[in-house]
Amino acid sequence: MDTISRVAVTPEAADLLRRLRAEHGPLMFHQSGGCCDGSSPMCYPLGEFATGPSDVLLGTLEIEGVAEPVPVWMSAAQFEYWSHTHLARGAAGRQVPRSLAHAE
Repeated sequence: MDTISRVAVTPEAADLLRRLRAEHGPLMFHQSGGCCDGSSPMCYPLGEFATGPSDVLLGTLEIEGVAEPVPVWMSAAQFEYWSHTHLARGAAGRQVPRSLAHAE
């Protein structure tokens, strides 16, 4: 049975992730579902944000030029709202201050 792709990345975001990977090492995303900035996907060095049973692995981003896949996590509570959605990670607009992408 084929699995449903839940995540994708735009070309601009892939460029940004290649730069972040070169500077910070392996990466991960987490979207907590809090209010304001907490509802935005956050990019962290892999393992810097602790995931657990209250998180859902949506999938991984395969990015040319990045050695390892980039896992994309979401809180289980937020996933209840987004479970039927395919999410594309982009690089345009305001970046969340606590995310690695904010520094770029």
